[in-house]
Amino acid sequence: MSTLAGSKILVTGASGRIGSVTTRRLRAAGAWVTALSINDDPSLEADRVLVGDTRSQDDVAEALEGADAVVHLAALAHRDIAPPFDVYSTNVVSTFNVLAQAGALGIRRAVVAGSINACGLPQNVHEVRPAYVPYDTHLPVDIADWYSLSKHQDESTARMAWRHWGIDVVTLRFPHVNSEESLRDQSLRLAEDPRSGLLEGWSYLTTEDAARSVELSLTASTTGAHAFFLAADRTLAPYRTEDLFDAFAPEVTRTRRFVGREVPIDLTPARELIGFRAEHEIDLPTLDLPSGL
Repeated sequence: MSTLAGSKILVTGASGRIGSVTTRRLRAAGAWVTALSINDDPSLEADRVLVGDTRSQDDVAEALEGADAVVHLAALAHRDIAPPFDVYSTNVVSTFNVLAQAGALGIRRAVVAGSINACGLPQNVHEVRPAYVPYDTHLPVDIADWYSLSKHQDESTARMAWRHWGIDVVTLRFPHVNSEESLRDQSLRLAEDPRSGLLEGWSYLTTEDAARSVELSLTASTTGAHAFFLAADRTLAPYRTEDLFDAFAPEVTRTRRFVGREVPIDLTPARELIGFRAEHEIDLPTLDLPSGL
């Protein structure tokens, strides 16, 4: 039986891409789930469904009643999804509101949807390159957009909440997350234009694996506030990682060599802190990189 059996868990952003799968997975593990969503969604599989705004103190207070843990997935998840003020303010106020109220109530654990964009590279408005690869938690930050700033700030909020209230927080720096069907389509686009995936390290995760990482974060013995990358072991581009860097970023320092289509991200913290390794990968061939790309 799962250690989550009987636990009461709040999931914010429950009708989102990751949220809906996470809600279903947690219920299957025996948890009693409250789903909080900005929109009414009759398809949600939860024990209690609330329509509300994570920026609202009253809505979050109601949603947290009786909760043992919280999974905060609600966010505006792209730089261009709304005006800059809305993207930044929605994300940082929501995360502060949820973690501050949870911490003040004595809730001991939270999981937050972070982003690979916390490093500032994928949605940067300049022609930037990582200081080195593989990406790791010490990678120098270069932020030039409001979405990345919001995700970077969320990690500081998580550390503050832990220090102030003692709530343990795991922030998962998700890469591009989608269904297997959508990821297969994305792999075809990367085959034609691999340069476009450079700043994300051609990384990805299926929604099922994202939901599983949330469950593992809830049950792990990790204490404190931690933020780390996670991704499938191999990239979504059908070319060798070394060839991709030779072609599109030869100036970037490689602290080690990559084998085949190995993702250029350090996944060690995900392994050590929550025991996560992706179980669902898009089956792709490993091809020679065409000279014309």
